[in-house]
Amino acid sequence: MDMMLKEKILEGYEITRQDALSLVEQPLEELCAAADEIRKAFCSDGFDLCTIINGKSGRCPENCRFCAQSAHNHTQAAQYPLLPAEEIVEQAKENERQGVLRYSIVTSGKRLSDEEVDRMCEAVRRIRSECSISVCVSFGLLNREQFARLKEAGVTRVHNNLEASRSFFPKVCTTHTFDDKVAAIRAAQEAGLSVCSGGIMGLGEGWEDRIDMALSLRELGIESVPVNMLNPVPGTPLEGQERLTGDEMRRIVAIYRFILPGAAIRLAGGRGLLADKGVGCFQSGANAAISGDMLTTAGITVATDRKLLEELGYQVRYDHE
Repeated sequence: MDMMLKEKILEGYEITRQDALSLVEQPLEELCAAADEIRKAFCSDGFDLCTIINGKSGRCPENCRFCAQSAHNHTQAAQYPLLPAEEIVEQAKENERQGVLRYSIVTSGKRLSDEEVDRMCEAVRRIRSECSISVCVSFGLLNREQFARLKEAGVTRVHNNLEASRSFFPKVCTTHTFDDKVAAIRAAQEAGLSVCSGGIMGLGEGWEDRIDMALSLRELGIESVPVNMLNPVPGTPLEGQERLTGDEMRRIVAIYRFILPGAAIRLAGGRGLLADKGVGCFQSGANAAISGDMLTTAGITVATDRKLLEELGYQVRYDHE
């Protein structure tokens, strides 16, 4: 491949859409090696592990075509209201004991109500008073005032995936818009919170969509980027969608590293479907992961991940914000 592009990135160049599209045809091994070199230059060998808890499950009114928790789909996903603070706090403590840096509380639905936000603020205050783990929340399309309350309670990061490119998004969901997502991300940033945002690969999108989403994330200043691989859940409209291959995921991760050289590119949902559990992606530019179980599917244990990452030469971060 043309190594001039890699060298330009190392010198501070932001690649263009056309530059990124040219990477789709580059030899995979050379592309991945170059991406890993960019990762080392911008991020060294630090690795960020986080975990999530499904704080409210199912009955979601949104019609996201991939989601097991949508009320529009007919799956076997669990359904329950907001978990009590005690359970959320105990899980935070258990994750801290395992050396996890960040713990994310994720809830189904378009957004939490004000009353639910208040309840989660109390849970976050307890977490921050009883342990030192950092807290991230994924509570949907909240407004700036709600995000500010969460920040005051001790939240440091908000998760809100774009899910897809602006042009492809209407093929994924029609009950809210790409601009709704962007508005919530900007509201969180205005409230002083960092934002974690990425998307799902394998929804039927093309390379232009994948690259356009990465460029949108760059424009929004996102520094933590989850890269999910679709797990076609029975009962969803995408249950028959063909899974991406490990090599396709490696190329996606590598191109994202070229576009977002300093970001934490985080393997997330679907990693357990990869034969190597993500090793190839961790050697192609990815430097973060969600560990443990996902929202409605089983994941990889923190202990297994720590052992694997240390064997790959990463330094798993154990410090807390």
